[in-house]
Amino acid sequence: MLRKKTCVAMLLAGGQGSRLGVLTQKVAKPAIPYGGKYRIIDFPLSNCTNSGIDTVGVLTQYQPLELNAYIGSGAPWDLDISNGGVFVLPPYQKGKSGEWYRGTANAIYQNIAFIEQYNPDYVLILSGDHIYKMDYNAMLNYHIRHGADATIAVREVPWEEASRFGIMNTDSDDRIIEFEEKPKNPKSNKASMGVYIFTWSKLRQYLENDEGDKKSNNDFGKNIIPNMLADKQVLVAYSFNGYWKDVGTIESLWEANMDLLEKPMPIDMHDKRWRIYAKNPGMAPHYIAKGATVHDTLITEGCEVYGNVEHSILFAGVIIEEGAKVESSVIMPGSVIKRGAVVQRAIVAMNGVVGPGAFVGEETGNIAVVGPGMTVPAGKHIPAGDQVDEAYVFDK
Repeated sequence: MLRKKTCVAMLLAGGQGSRLGVLTQKVAKPAIPYGGKYRIIDFPLSNCTNSGIDTVGVLTQYQPLELNAYIGSGAPWDLDISNGGVFVLPPYQKGKSGEWYRGTANAIYQNIAFIEQYNPDYVLILSGDHIYKMDYNAMLNYHIRHGADATIAVREVPWEEASRFGIMNTDSDDRIIEFEEKPKNPKSNKASMGVYIFTWSKLRQYLENDEGDKKSNNDFGKNIIPNMLADKQVLVAYSFNGYWKDVGTIESLWEANMDLLEKPMPIDMHDKRWRIYAKNPGMAPHYIAKGATVHDTLITEGCEVYGNVEHSILFAGVIIEEGAKVESSVIMPGSVIKRGAVVQRAIVAMNGVVGPGAFVGEETGNIAVVGPGMTVPAGKHIPAGDQVDEAYVFDK
């Protein structure tokens, strides 16, 4: 057994992210670029580092290659230590059988041996698809003070949106008395953030019982938490009031990027006390040519701008050619917007190319998407809401 840890974090990063369409056809959702320099997974990993949690298991499954390569040794997040660090944990074969993670609870169950190496008192469960800054150590202290078996981070959402979330109903002491998954008539607006702290001895017991239940969905929200409530275990809500964005859809990912252009920025990316760390390749300084115009835009190193850019996010190595126009869009690493092309309210994924004179997106409507490595031929028009992948028919 390795040196005992007070708390070990387990980061669920294996979901397919099907609502992100072409963006996740070949890459896991937590590896999707965000904000010019980052990947989504940078946020929970950086939160762990800033919170003093130095042992993190990242549970991967769907399209893990790029995510695995990105995490590497964990050095960018200071998680390359000898006793702890970051570990990629895919499903693996045991004896003559092996199986995919069947649900969030089953994913943790399959990695009990990893957790037990550190003999922790507590386990922190995280999702890999949220943008936020959060002090997990403060949440852990709250859990300990309340003598809780489980603590669930909640954030108040507008009442009209509460039916989209898992809602925690609490008493006056913030003890959870009822959990409702996407209720039609919510009694509370305290939405679960998918951030849990469990007392490990208690969680292990419930994971083992859940695994023995053949009717279970093996899910925290559907099984573990309701079972603990039914058994009168102590579950408390931990209120979080900062910026938090679930980037599980095209629209929410686009909105989260656009949020960085607001003044003041709703999530402070310049706060040296709580940095978001990332693995970034060194590139030349960005270049804005004579005659180009750039307004209200984040530009990352290695970009070359010869055209016109307004209210957009340009990732590393992006090229905007002369006469091209980009508005309210997210242009991911290595993409090229050719001469005379127009991109509006769109996401162009990594290494995408918008050909000369092509049009992607419109001033209004849903977000248009050009998938990773895809090319929009010269002069073609991609309407609002369309997603370009290998099967896309350009002459509709």
